[in-house]
Amino acid sequence: MFNQILHSTSTSTMIDLHLSTSFLFLLLPLTFFFFKSIFSALLIKHPGKYTPISYPLIGSLFPILQNSHRLIQWTSDIVNDCPTKTFLLHRPLGRVRVITANPAVVQHILKTSFHLYPKGKAARNNGFDLLGDGIFNTDGDGWKFQRQVSSHEFNTKSLRKFVEHVVDVELNDRLLPILATSAATGTTVLNFEDILQRFAFDNICNIAFGYDPAYLMPSMPEAIFATAFDEAVTIITGRLRTNLPLIWKLKRILNIGSEKRLRIAVGVVREFANKVTKEKKLELQQKSSLDSVDLLSRFLNSGHSDDDFVADIVISFILAGRDTTSAALTWFFWLLHKHPRVENEILTEIKNKSEYPIYDEVKELVYTHASLCESMRLYPPVPMDGKQAADDDILPDGTFMKKGCPITYHIYAMGRSEELWGSDWAEFRPERWLEKDISGRWIFKPRDAYEYPVFQAGPRVCLGKEMAFLQMKRVVAGVLRRFKVVPVAGIEPVYVSYFTAKMKGGLPVRIEERNG
Repeated sequence: MFNQILHSTSTSTMIDLHLSTSFLFLLLPLTFFFFKSIFSALLIKHPGKYTPISYPLIGSLFPILQNSHRLIQWTSDIVNDCPTKTFLLHRPLGRVRVITANPAVVQHILKTSFHLYPKGKAARNNGFDLLGDGIFNTDGDGWKFQRQVSSHEFNTKSLRKFVEHVVDVELNDRLLPILATSAATGTTVLNFEDILQRFAFDNICNIAFGYDPAYLMPSMPEAIFATAFDEAVTIITGRLRTNLPLIWKLKRILNIGSEKRLRIAVGVVREFANKVTKEKKLELQQKSSLDSVDLLSRFLNSGHSDDDFVADIVISFILAGRDTTSAALTWFFWLLHKHPRVENEILTEIKNKSEYPIYDEVKELVYTHASLCESMRLYPPVPMDGKQAADDDILPDGTFMKKGCPITYHIYAMGRSEELWGSDWAEFRPERWLEKDISGRWIFKPRDAYEYPVFQAGPRVCLGKEMAFLQMKRVVAGVLRRFKVVPVAGIEPVYVSYFTAKMKGGLPVRIEERNG
């Protein structure tokens, strides 16, 4: 009996010791994060009445959760209230993110100290399942190579071809007939956001890959790829914004929940990308020379034919070409309906340029160009973008950046800054982008790229900026010349953001023929 008691006591002692050791190992990191949080709170001051309160260990978790449904708008209010236009958002376990709407800081991280602010390891890991080593998810030599090869697609010859033989064909053969059919019924409601996404998807596949997916058809074919793509983008965005990254990493290991859905969605997306690549390789083998050289052909001919790498490139350009222009146009048509004066100005300009050749007409739509810039100021397709400090640094506004600290420049907030745009910043007024010459003609007056970083700026400025404007202006001219786009009464769209901005639930509209 004594031996049994002794053995029982020994076993109990071992269990207690094991539990104590486990608790100690758990307590150590918690203690570390606790003091790290206190240290951060002591070092950093938060000026401004909207700045969230930060607590040890949990940071500003409560206000973050309270505003999770309007994170873009909430952080915009905070950063525009700060005198330096920069604040630090404390997240759980001592993690800090710098958020800025200060043009001097934006110029510092995008140009002056470009080498110090790459995308960063954390952002790369978050997006790797979908974007891999694509141009939007890589730094250094990989980024330089992809940018160099891609730049050949954006010369004047390619842009003219894009407008006259890709956008115009899609516009006249697909988009306008669908709108005409809808207008003829008088009662049909279209999700205009979905229509524009299909249009943009066909466009980018045609110009970048020489492939026509034919998503914008009267039958509105089931968009299996688009559904999977949206699912993947939504989940990846959730990773970026989560307060506890350990949770999604654990779910990925266990292959459960959102991470299981992400794996399935990425599988569908990559299946599409591999199909496009396989067909292009076969085409290149069968023809000694092609009538035209698209982006995908350039990459395959460069010697980089690894299927995964090429799929990364395909996916990245679909992300850039499908979601950004469609998001910009969706908000633009909604704003036009609310501002008939601007719509009439655009109609007058379209009428005056209607005798021009297609490419020249689009280039000369100055007021339309200004209207699109104004729309993207208020509703940027990409509301925020981020970098990571590769070394200790001090920003122009005096903020200390510790190595490894992420920094976000808040494009949405910058478009709502009274210091940058004046007391009438909330007004949709294209004239703020224009001035008249001696003859009374409108001349476009661009803003500093670091005050309006809708297309990024510096070495990573968007290669497709000019292409995007040409596409959008051709769509605007083609649609408005014949139709009115009328949002369904009572709809007040909500701005939501993943990698790119969308309208929550899309934009339901009725199409009306324009008299005369």
